[in-house]
Order: sequence, then C-alpha cells, then structure tokens
Amino acid sequence: MSDAGPSHATPAAESPLTPLHLLLLLGIMVLWGLNFAVAKIGLQQVPPIFLVACRFVLVAILLLPFAKRPHGQWGAIFAIAVVLGLLHFSFMFNGLKTVDAATAAITIQLQVPFASLLAAVFFKDKLGWRRALGMAIAFLGVAVIAGEPRLDGQYLALSFVLIACFIWSVANVMIKRLKDIDGITLNAWLAAFATPLLFAASAVLEDGQIEAVRQADFWAYFAVVYQALAVVVIGYGCWYWLLRRYQMNQVMSATLLVPLFGVLSGVVFLGEDLTVNLISGGVMTIAGVGIIILRRPRTTAPEAERL
Repeated sequence: MSDAGPSHATPAAESPLTPLHLLLLLGIMVLWGLNFAVAKIGLQQVPPIFLVACRFVLVAILLLPFAKRPHGQWGAIFAIAVVLGLLHFSFMFNGLKTVDAATAAITIQLQVPFASLLAAVFFKDKLGWRRALGMAIAFLGVAVIAGEPRLDGQYLALSFVLIACFIWSVANVMIKRLKDIDGITLNAWLAAFATPLLFAASAVLEDGQIEAVRQADFWAYFAVVYQALAVVVIGYGCWYWLLRRYQMNQVMSATLLVPLFGVLSGVVFLGEDLTVNLISGGVMTIAGVGIIILRRPRTTAPEAERL
C-alpha cells in the first residue's frame, strides 16, 4: 500500500526487539489500555466534552514547546483537529460515559476495519479475502457483545462509540495524506486547535462545568493528567521512538494487547462483569483486527491518537 502520510525514519533492516524494548512496548500498551478505566472514572464527575477539552489543553501545554511549525499544512491540521479532536473524542467520550470500559475497549478496535476499508477506497489498497474475513469476524464479535442483556438501553451510547470509530478512520486517511510531519508536532498542534473548539462545543452542549471543577476529587484531576501525560506524552513519545528503530510490523501487532488491558482495567478497577459474551465477542474482534494488522500493518497511521 502506498503511504502518503508522515515520513518515518524506518530502519533499513529488520532486527529483533531487545528485551528492554519489548518491556517498553508492553508498558505502552498497558498505559493505553488502562486509560479506558481512568477516563471512565473522570467521566463520572466531569462532562465528556469538557473533560476532553481539559485533556487537550494540557497536551498542548506539554508538547507545543517541542513542536515544529507545519509550514504549508496548517489548514490540513486544523481539519484533522475538527474531525479527530472535536468530533471523534466528543462521540467517544459521550459513549464511554454510559457503556462499560470493557465494551468500549473492544468496540473501539473497529477503527482498524473502518480504516482498512477507507484505505481501499482512497489509497487503492487491495483488500483481499483475508482482510475481508478479518473485518467480518471483528464486526461479528462486536455484535456478539452488543447482544448482551446488560447493554439493553445503552445502544445509543454504543452507537456513539461506533460513530467515533468511523470518524477516527476518516481522520486516519487525512493524517496519512500529510507529508514530512512528526507525531509529536502533529499531536501538539492538533491539541492547540482542538482545545478552543472543544471548550466552545462544551459551552453550547453541556452544563455544570464550573460546578464539576469545584466538586471534582483527586481522581477526576488524575484522569485528565493521566490522559495527557501518560497516554499522549509518555505513551506516544515512546511509541514514536520505537517506530524510528524498528519495522512497523514488529510493533504494530502489539496494539492488539490494548483491548485486553482495557477489559482488565474495567474488571479490576471498576468491578465490571467478565461475561461469556464479552469474552467470546472480544476474542473474535481482536482476532479479526489481528488479521488486518498482520496483513497490512500500515493500514492505520501511527500518529492517530488513541483513547
């Protein structure tokens, strides 16, 4: 597949990951997986869009001092900020506020099948029967989870997560069209542009923000700091560092561990039930996504922010 996205200093030869780098890769997946429970804890006290806005303002403060100026691509990055920063995260966090963290951690993996479909349309990437099968398995897995009785009355929230998946895949296409921009710079300016948009959307669509800030406890503030510092600055900083040293296919498959840690975070920290439907549907979804990633590790742009 031709990649029109940001350039990476990819190693010429594939060398095995060292034990220390494997441990680092695992740590990144743990940070990203735990964020499902952490975000949900924050959402119990803070309006969803306002919480995302707080996350992005902190990301901008932390990353902008190290970001380059994306000359000639300001409009493209602003458009990505609207699609990914405003639309994706608004739908995602509104959905996560209601559905359990485990369900969200698995459902959000449909980003990859959606991205693969759009890659076939916009980049003329040959789909192939194996990836088509992987997509079918992944969607069927989420359907199995959606059939659980405990999700009765939560289908609107689940649909928000699905919409967020599709919006992410659209942003993925937009990111892959960028040229000569590193992930830190992209995330820094994306946060800078998305922050005022999110605060404005929160002012129009939500209420009780000031009261939420005054009454929030340590864990609500921890959720914001964790998402900005652990997920983006540390998680993505280490992710980009590994991408510069190893081939994409060596590290991309590790992202299949994110839903596993996401499910465990919901069970351990939020007391969510580990049901047969959740396990079977989760295995199917991860297996389907795994087929897509193993067949085409560059289907998704590594710069696209995770939850």
